[in-house]
Amino acid sequence: MCEDLEREYDALRMLYQKYVAERLPMEELAEHNEVLFSAHNCGVEGNSYSVEDTRALHELGMGYVPQGKPLVETMEMLDHFHAYEHMLDTIGEPMTEEYILTLHRLLTEHTIAYRHPGAQPGEYTTMDMAAGDTLFGDHERLIARVPDLLLHTEKAVADGLPPVFVAAMFHGYFIYLHPFRDGNGRMGRLLSNKILLAAGHPLLIVRQEDKEEYIRALKMFHKDSAEYLVAFFYRTAIRRMKGEMEEKQQNSKHMTFLF
Repeated sequence: MCEDLEREYDALRMLYQKYVAERLPMEELAEHNEVLFSAHNCGVEGNSYSVEDTRALHELGMGYVPQGKPLVETMEMLDHFHAYEHMLDTIGEPMTEEYILTLHRLLTEHTIAYRHPGAQPGEYTTMDMAAGDTLFGDHERLIARVPDLLLHTEKAVADGLPPVFVAAMFHGYFIYLHPFRDGNGRMGRLLSNKILLAAGHPLLIVRQEDKEEYIRALKMFHKDSAEYLVAFFYRTAIRRMKGEMEEKQQNSKHMTFLF
């Protein structure tokens, strides 16, 4: 199943790079990716900012006052911008524990104490965790395994394993370890994209509308069925590339002026 998806992905990636990514100015592509990724990465966790809200906030910062949005959602989005931009600026840096803690501090700096009194940005959880119907393991044991996950990930990259496969496997294990009091999902998707971008691959965006499929794939991963999450990563990447290429083709069609 994943071999066919990998071949389709590799073929599409070349086309996407040629007809979409390379034809956009670098700054516009960067902003396009940051807005889309931020809106969906926070939206999967319940943030109500739309893509258009996110674009306005990205352009205007605190000068943008959205109607009916809680302040914590605005601060969460602003923190996400900072974390994402730090990730882009440090693509070539190794993924160490220090790096992960710094990224988490940026990601949760203005929200974690509000949502979880006593929790600190950039620090591992000090208590066991649960999310939805999932009860995670003993937090001390799980956190102690983070360095081993980073070593395995570094080796997988060095061994030349397909970047989407490595990103998906890392993501599944990172969510399994659940090392932070808040922000594990957003962190996992940021770090998976660091793996992809470092390998020259396009940004992968888990859309809000695909949340149920994404959660099912994570649950299957926790039951030692990793192929479902790997396939989800490939399908998600393929869907985005196809969608953007089709949109560009549609908007390039000849239009008859009727006035």
